[in-house]
Amino acid sequence: MEKFLPETMKCIVTTGDGKFELKRLPLPSPNPHQILVKVETCAQNHTDWKSIILHKQAGNIVGSDFAGIVVAIGSAVNPATRHVGERIAGVVRGNINPNGAFAEYLVTDPALVFALPDDLSFELAVQLGVSCFATCQALYQTLNLPTPLEPTTDPIGILIWSGSSSMGQYAVQFANLAGLRVISTSSPANFDLVRSFGAAEVYDYADSRTARKIFSSTAGKLKLAVDCISDGMTPAQVSGALSKEGGTIVTVLPYTSRKKGVNTELILVYSMWGETIQIPMPLEGDIQHYLNGIQYNRMITDMLAKKMLKLGAVKVFPNGLASVQDGFEYMMTGKIHAEKIVYRIADTPEI
Repeated sequence: MEKFLPETMKCIVTTGDGKFELKRLPLPSPNPHQILVKVETCAQNHTDWKSIILHKQAGNIVGSDFAGIVVAIGSAVNPATRHVGERIAGVVRGNINPNGAFAEYLVTDPALVFALPDDLSFELAVQLGVSCFATCQALYQTLNLPTPLEPTTDPIGILIWSGSSSMGQYAVQFANLAGLRVISTSSPANFDLVRSFGAAEVYDYADSRTARKIFSSTAGKLKLAVDCISDGMTPAQVSGALSKEGGTIVTVLPYTSRKKGVNTELILVYSMWGETIQIPMPLEGDIQHYLNGIQYNRMITDMLAKKMLKLGAVKVFPNGLASVQDGFEYMMTGKIHAEKIVYRIADTPEI
């Protein structure tokens, strides 16, 4: 264990009225099967601010994505698998309990984190968690497609709607590295960016003709899609691009396609622990999701070690956790484009 751990830590805590505050709380204590992590950086996701507004629970620590250093391991954790001083990144189920990423310390399952190469900064690594796990749930848990470590020689077509989004950037990469033929969408300003991640074709998401263009380009045979937005017009747009015979759309928010034969399958990173939850939505636990998560972490560790991934742009806000309100407003007002909002914990002023 790291010597001289503090008794309290700075963290972002919900107040129960749709708001939050920066305050001090006691450090979490790992149970025998957990590790204690000193958080170096945390990254912002839409679920962070949405959960605060929608669920209005007091006492939850905000944040899901984190990168940091292992400072203690539980008595039942095999030191051959996780060790003090190890650089890691991953996801916790912040926003719904008193263990979130927007904090100086957190506890987590040692099997649900991935190891970081020494030359990968915490500022860049922290963007990977939610985006990569959601990608794995979409492509492998739901669609049962080939992985980048075992690519196919059959270039199956797949639509990744919003390839410049945080998840989209990794969904495009994982699918391309696995040998699939990737079609994607973004604003025209990000066409080259999405192509650089491996998309064979990129269309303007705001063009009302895009669904028809994709349908034509794929000769009406496209049957697989991942909707990284799942809101507004995307249900109709993505459905319209698929074959008249139907297909499957993986979604990140629940919706049902109106197109005959098109099934929608919702993914939720919070399911990775295999436990039944009620927030952010009722979900029956499935131990297979936990076992899948362990495999995804091993795969991501391997891909990082082999330098297989191109990491996206990050925007570091200057005052650590004291900047979270500014970060939320930046995201909520739609200013964020093809970047991940990141906070360095060390930049947080004393309180």
